[in-house]
Amino acid sequence: MTYCDLIFLGIFLPVTILLYNVIPQKHRAKVLLIASYVFFWSISGKLIVFLLATTVLMYIFGICNKKLIDKRKNELKNVEKNNKKIIKERYLRKTRLILVFNVVILLGMIVVLKYSTFIGNNINYLFNVIGYPVNIGIAHFAVPIGISFYTLQAISYMMDVYKEKIEPDKNIGRLALFISFFPQIMEGPICRYNDTAIQLWKGDKTSYKSLTFGMQRIGFGLMKKMIIADRLDILVSGIFSNYNDYNGGIIAIGMILYTLQLYMDFSGVMDIVIGIAEIFNVKMPENFKQPFFSKSISEFWTRWHITLGTWFRDYIYYPVCMSKKSKKMTTNLRKKFGKYYGPLIVSSVALFCVWICNGIWHGSAWNYIFFGMYHFTLILMGRFVEPISKKFYKKIKIREESVGLLLFRIVRTTILVFFGELFFRAEGLLAGFKMFAKIFSNFTLDSLFNGEILKIGLNWQDFVIVAIFTVIFLVISIRKEQGNKVREKIAERNIVFRWTCYFAIIFAVIVFGAYGEGYVPVDPMYAQF
Repeated sequence: MTYCDLIFLGIFLPVTILLYNVIPQKHRAKVLLIASYVFFWSISGKLIVFLLATTVLMYIFGICNKKLIDKRKNELKNVEKNNKKIIKERYLRKTRLILVFNVVILLGMIVVLKYSTFIGNNINYLFNVIGYPVNIGIAHFAVPIGISFYTLQAISYMMDVYKEKIEPDKNIGRLALFISFFPQIMEGPICRYNDTAIQLWKGDKTSYKSLTFGMQRIGFGLMKKMIIADRLDILVSGIFSNYNDYNGGIIAIGMILYTLQLYMDFSGVMDIVIGIAEIFNVKMPENFKQPFFSKSISEFWTRWHITLGTWFRDYIYYPVCMSKKSKKMTTNLRKKFGKYYGPLIVSSVALFCVWICNGIWHGSAWNYIFFGMYHFTLILMGRFVEPISKKFYKKIKIREESVGLLLFRIVRTTILVFFGELFFRAEGLLAGFKMFAKIFSNFTLDSLFNGEILKIGLNWQDFVIVAIFTVIFLVISIRKEQGNKVREKIAERNIVFRWTCYFAIIFAVIVFGAYGEGYVPVDPMYAQF
């Protein structure tokens, strides 16, 4: 069962909404919790035990941390000022030890389940290369759907409790719902405790506005995923699986269309997820903000998969930058290299940590690690040349806000993103380099005109449908980028206009959705990560 299944949309979701609204408010959160476990069981079966274990770890950590905080407060009441620092440091070491223990367990589960095969294969390969052939036995494990997402949520909760940003939750049911809420369990967004936990447990009744706004958002998401992303899957898979059969022009088209597919799939599912949450009066953080209007790679990653980026920023980048060693090093380097480049050198270390983790988080393959290092390099280069660029623009008297320069920077960023996604989707790092090389060594557009492109699974009608709906979403994105609230604008119009739009969305999904004969059902793409 996935978010686009008829079973989910036609049975599971309506039944959940109905039960949620007919029972008393104090029991509504329980309906969501039961529905979440039923949903997770349907997609992962007995692997639900890992979700339960994560929930229990969060709960125990919070209780233990709370007891230590209370003991520390009591001790501090009866001691002199000179001894308070010693007591605080003693309790800090204890809470840090508990935090590290729990985080190691959570990350250990992911390493064993997701990365043990990758690690074992590379160890075997390394020993063979150096002349000591060994064959370490490698176990293969089933991986629970969404483990990379809900584990990051669990770690963020523990970190925030440890830093005393939030109070530990004594209600294990609320913690369980926070981490397992069924719309977000497969692909996020990666929520913080303060984002959704209280809203989910409150149990506000579904209103006409929350229902219509939620359904509207779900409809937009279904259009993106089923009409564009799922339709492109046949062609994209054909090109990436058989790249040796195609010239550089076809590969370049595959690279561009894969980027479009990934965006429409992931942002479409986020629309569905946020729309479902909206029906239950839960406001989730946005995960996309028109990323293809970005003027740099750095800006792109503040607009794409936003909750993952902010998680890495808050729990890896800032801690590395703000550590005592980093501060000391920054002070020394500032004296040698100036106010800009001195701190930049230290922050580059933190940036490297973020992007190596980002690559590994996406999957156990070298092309994902390369993907992380690719973006690390681009962002680092952008930061180093930024002062030079500003001086250059000033010298030749070009305003940074000029339309021509903005368009150039947007196009440049988009092209760089395309190449990054080529390696991200390639079936191995070597395949990625071969495809990259073909684009520059064997590029021709003949395939567009001799009909070869129409032999990879899509006919010209499919391309027309993709083009039309891509333009529709481009126009909507432009309006949103200009600050217009499209959904609110529709809601303000009269009932005839509103419901014409709603039925048009439903009609578009039914008529133009890529399902039925000739199409293979496509699971949400980011669920595999």
